Amino acid sequence: MNSTIDLNLQPDSSTTLTTTTSTSTSAFLTPKTEPFDDVQQGVLRPPPPAHAAPPSPQEAQLLRAFSNHVLGLSHGPQFAPQTLAQHDPLNAYVYSEFNRVSELFRSAFSAAEAAAEAAGAPRDDDIDEEAPLDEAAAGENPLALVPAADPEATNDRQVTLARRASYRLHRRSSELVRMMDLGPNDVVFYRDQVRRTLMIYNALRVLSGKVRGNFIAATLMRTQGLWINRDKRFVGSIPGIHVGDIFLYRMELCVIGLHGQTQAGIDYVRARESSNGEPIATSIIVSGGYEDDEDAGDVITYTGHGGQDQSNHQCAHQELVGGNLALERSMHYGIEIRVIRGIKNYSSGMQMIYVYDGLYRITDFWFDGGRSGFRVCKYKLERMDGQREMGSAILKLAKSLKISPLQVRPVGYLSLDLSKGTENVPVLLFNDIDGDKDPLLYEYLPMTVFPPFVHQQSKSGTGCACEADCGEDCLCIAKNGGEFPYSVNGLLIKGKSLVFECGPHCRCPPSCRNRVSQKGRKLRLEIFRSRETGWAVRSLDVIQAGSFVCEYTGVILTREQAQIIAMNGDGLVYPSRFTPKWEEWGDLSKVFSEFVRPTFPSIPPLDFAMDVSKMRNLACYISQSQMPNLLVQNVLYDHNNVSFPHLMLFALENIPPLMELSLDYGVPDDWSGKPLLCN
Repeated sequence: MNSTIDLNLQPDSSTTLTTTTSTSTSAFLTPKTEPFDDVQQGVLRPPPPAHAAPPSPQEAQLLRAFSNHVLGLSHGPQFAPQTLAQHDPLNAYVYSEFNRVSELFRSAFSAAEAAAEAAGAPRDDDIDEEAPLDEAAAGENPLALVPAADPEATNDRQVTLARRASYRLHRRSSELVRMMDLGPNDVVFYRDQVRRTLMIYNALRVLSGKVRGNFIAATLMRTQGLWINRDKRFVGSIPGIHVGDIFLYRMELCVIGLHGQTQAGIDYVRARESSNGEPIATSIIVSGGYEDDEDAGDVITYTGHGGQDQSNHQCAHQELVGGNLALERSMHYGIEIRVIRGIKNYSSGMQMIYVYDGLYRITDFWFDGGRSGFRVCKYKLERMDGQREMGSAILKLAKSLKISPLQVRPVGYLSLDLSKGTENVPVLLFNDIDGDKDPLLYEYLPMTVFPPFVHQQSKSGTGCACEADCGEDCLCIAKNGGEFPYSVNGLLIKGKSLVFECGPHCRCPPSCRNRVSQKGRKLRLEIFRSRETGWAVRSLDVIQAGSFVCEYTGVILTREQAQIIAMNGDGLVYPSRFTPKWEEWGDLSKVFSEFVRPTFPSIPPLDFAMDVSKMRNLACYISQSQMPNLLVQNVLYDHNNVSFPHLMLFALENIPPLMELSLDYGVPDDWSGKPLLCN
C-alpha cells in the first residue's frame, strides 16, 4: 500500500495535510491522465511549422538516421526531410521538434542573453522551462526557451497557435504531494520505471551522436509523453530516485522530474500556480556558480539568484522575488528541499557530473553583503538525518582511492593488482570484513581461451580493406547490418545478438571506431568483500551508460568437454543462461512505433560452457540481480566462428563509483547469488 499527501498550504502560516491512501488491488500510484495522452493517440498533434528553415546537412543526416537507421530501415527508402510528412506523420513532428531545438541554440541565447544579463540575470540563467507555455511569461522573459511568436510575422497563425498549444500540453502539474508508505513492491516498481526511462534517454542520446544529443533525446521523449513525475509535483523524495544517483546532463534531471528546470538552479512552483498564491521551492542545484556560496557537505550556505554578470560576478542587489521568495516560503512551511550537486571536471571527458545528495531543510534566511559589495539573499540548509551517504562524498572518496589507495585505506587490500600486469588497468582486491582470500587462489585470465579449432577455422578469414577509419561501405560494417555498432565516443548504440568488430585481418588502424571491446578494460575496477553478496565488483570510475566495462573470461568447453568436466565436480558457467538484456539497450519502440529490434546478424543458441574452476578474471565475481546495471553483448573480432563469441559487458545505465556491479545470470545459485556452477 502507498499513499500520497496533498499539501494545501495556507497563507496564515498553517499547513493542512490531506492524506490520500490507495487501497486498490494495485499497490502502485496510478498517474492521472494528462491532455498529452490524447496527442499520443492522434487526437491532437500539432503540424510541423510551415515557415521552418531548411535543415542543415548535419540536421538532415540526423533526421535520416532517426527515420531509417533507428527504425531498422537502413536499406529502405531514404526520405528527405521535406517529404517526411507525406510518409510518416510521427517523424514529421519529430522533425518539427528537432528544428525548434536547433533554432533555439542558434538564436535564443545571443542578443536576448546579453539583454537579460544587463538587467540582472537570475541564478544559473534562471529560465523556467514552463515559461514558453504562457504567452505573457514568454513576453516577460527575454531568455524564454521559445519566445512567443508574433502572429503577424508568420504566414499561418494556426501553426503558431498549435505550437503554443503543444507547449501547454507538456506543462507540469503544480499539485504538491509527498509520497508515503511505499512497500517493497512499490520500491521495485518505481525504481524500474526510472531506470527504463533513463535507458531510453541515454540510448537516444548515444544514437544521435551529436554534441547536443542530450537536448535532442529529451525533446523526442517529451513529444512522446515519456517524461515522468510530471502529473504531480513531489515534495521530498521522489519514488525510484535514490540518494547517490548520478547524471551526466541537466536534461536527465528534467526527464525524471528530479529538477524541472533546464537551466535554473532553483525549481519551484510559481505563485500564480500555487494553491495559496505563494511560490514554493522543491529542489536546488549547488554547483559553485555563486561566489558567496559555502558548501560544507551536511550544511550549505546557499546564495539566492539574480544580479550576476556573464562572469558569474555579483553586479547588482538581489531581491526577495521568484525562486528567492520560494526558498523563504519553503522554510516558512517546513518544506524539505532536494539538493543536487554539480561537480565540475570530475574526470576527463566529463565537464560536469550531477549527483543527488538527498533532502535538506532550510533553517535560516537573511540578507547579507556579498563579497562584491551587493546585497544577496542567503539560506542555511542542513541535511536531514537517516539518509544514505551523500553521493558527492562517495565521488570524492573514489577519486582519492585512484590516486593513493593505501593512504586512504591502510588496512584491507590483499592485492593492488590481481591481474599482475596482464590488464591495461590494475585490478584491486579488498577485504576488510573477514579473512577470506579466495580470489588469490585462481590464476588471473585476462582473455577468453577458445578451443584451437575455433581459430584454425578463421585463419583464412578476410577483413575489411579500409586504409583509414572504416566507413559505411566497410565489409565489417556490412556484417553489422550496415550500421556502426559504436558511437564516435565508443559507446554501444544498440544491443544486438552479435557485434562484429574489425579484427587482425582488417587494414584499418587501431584507432578505428569499430575497435572498442578488443582494446581491453579502461576502467579501474575493484573486487571487494561484501556483507550482503560475498565477493563482488565495483568501479572507482564513473561508468557512462553504453560504455564497455570488461570481458567475462574463462576456458571455453564444447558440450562434450563440459559433460566430462562436470562429472569431476568442477565449476562451469553456461553463457546461454544469461538473460538477453542486450534487447533492452537501444529499444526505442516507445519513441518510434515502427521501431524493430535488430535481428541481423543472428547467431545460433550458445552451446558451450566456460570453465572458471582454475582460471578466471574479475567478471566472475560480479553479482546477480534481476535489475542489473550491466548487459552481456556477444562480440567477434579475432575469429569468425559465430558459435563462440566473446562475452563483453557494457553498462545499462550511468553507474556511480563504488556501486556494486551486477548481471542477470538468468539462473542464479540460490545460496551465493552468483552464476549457477555445476558441482
